[in-house]
Amino acid sequence: MFISESEVRAVLSYEALIPAIRAALVDYSAGRVEQPARMILRAGNAEGWRNGWFAVMPVIHGDVMGVKTVTFYPGNAELGLRTHMAVVEVLRRATGEPLAVMDGRLITEMRTAAVSAVAFGALAPLHFAEPPARLGILGSGVQARAHLQAFKRVWPKLGEVRGGIRIWSPTAANAEKLADEVGGRAGTIEDAAACQVVLTVTSAQKPLLEGRWLREDALVLAVGATGATVRELDDETMLSSFVVAESRSCVERESGDVRFSGAAVQAEIGEILADPGAVAIPRRRVLFKSVGMAIEDLTAARLVWEMVPRKERDTPKV
Repeated sequence: MFISESEVRAVLSYEALIPAIRAALVDYSAGRVEQPARMILRAGNAEGWRNGWFAVMPVIHGDVMGVKTVTFYPGNAELGLRTHMAVVEVLRRATGEPLAVMDGRLITEMRTAAVSAVAFGALAPLHFAEPPARLGILGSGVQARAHLQAFKRVWPKLGEVRGGIRIWSPTAANAEKLADEVGGRAGTIEDAAACQVVLTVTSAQKPLLEGRWLREDALVLAVGATGATVRELDDETMLSSFVVAESRSCVERESGDVRFSGAAVQAEIGEILADPGAVAIPRRRVLFKSVGMAIEDLTAARLVWEMVPRKERDTPKV
């Protein structure tokens, strides 16, 4: 069975995905997921930042197995093409039977935002004395929009305060466009960084966010700068923060922000989800870093696989 992106979009919702991702992250930190390091090959299609990469991400969890192949070609934006493309295969663990192959672009988009929503939902109540009212976003692309959709499910008051969403983008027109769409306000990077919660979803190669702009009690959700050799956060941001990761090993291996700053990962989000009292979340800056994991893709793909056949079965035949 091949499941297209349009079919994925028709059945996959944040209402179902966010709790599923939460459970999967708990299982990951508890050692119930078999997930080797992702293998990444450079495509050699161009020089410099336009050089794309190709990654293979296998995983086993519960009664299913999966593998995602994903490409990232930053130069595609100039061609009017998606920068990220992916395919996910789901297999039955007991027999090895292929169950479904599906387009993975939207799955990657949604699971990434769902992970941040889970992290926010776990960390914000432990970190802030009162619910935060302001979100600053660095970036204005696909992930900025996906995160706003996911945050609505875990942050009901987001956007209720006038100017509560502050947006900065390297391209000011893109920030203005997103701000108009969501009722936010476009402005300077310093303005966005001064919010209680700061989301970084950029394709930066070098640090953009400077720690001196952040509140002392900021919660930073760092998603962009994909790769072990690129960064979007400066050393002050990293070293002044209590760092929580979706996976210690993945972040220490694949995040340029962690590798080059020398920051220590203090906890995994799955540990906090399993026992909120197990880790003392300080009132000082807290930073959640994600790089994306195969277990998240398999979790989303399994939801899709379970829902698409049901939809087809329930459709009258004519």
